[in-house]
Amino acid sequence: MKQPDLATEIDMFGRMTIALEEIEKCREFVSLIPEVRTNMAFAHPHAKTPDEIMAFDGRITIINGMPRAPGRVRFGASSHMARLIIELMKTDPSVRAGIDFANPPGFSDWLADYGIKQGWVTAMIDRRIEPAELRIAEGSSMPWKAQEAVRAAGGRVPKIICDTGGMGKEPVCILTGKEPISLARDVCGIARAYAQLRE
Repeated sequence: MKQPDLATEIDMFGRMTIALEEIEKCREFVSLIPEVRTNMAFAHPHAKTPDEIMAFDGRITIINGMPRAPGRVRFGASSHMARLIIELMKTDPSVRAGIDFANPPGFSDWLADYGIKQGWVTAMIDRRIEPAELRIAEGSSMPWKAQEAVRAAGGRVPKIICDTGGMGKEPVCILTGKEPISLARDVCGIARAYAQLRE
């Protein structure tokens, strides 16, 4: 890993810390934490490997009914989300952040409508058509998913990526963004709007 300059590292760490504070005070986000748990990734501007992407050790889970990250923010804490962000950055280098969350039945249709109101582009991915050789090869699914999302969005990086899940794959959605603070506020906005719908 090429070590980022200190100013960049401080900026990234600070943004991730503030983003986590936003999520940890959003009780409504608990209903969108998937079985595999949530992680947020934030890439160095010139990231090429997962070691150049910040995430939360241990992901974001549920503790005492609230979203909590049991581990610290560090480079290399995610390989899953990191690979997706690296691939998306090949299309749009400004999209350096992403967060994954649950996609319960009917949610993706609601989220697509919510996204339209926000002016966001949504891409739906059918994991059932993922080539078998990619499903079984470690680390191959996320680049494929990113490429499919860009293709579905007409060659640009969508704000929302939702997938159907597949054999042994939990259906999830991913929200993308340029940096984690605005991303955290956007995903908490989604969680609060969805909670109101379910009341």
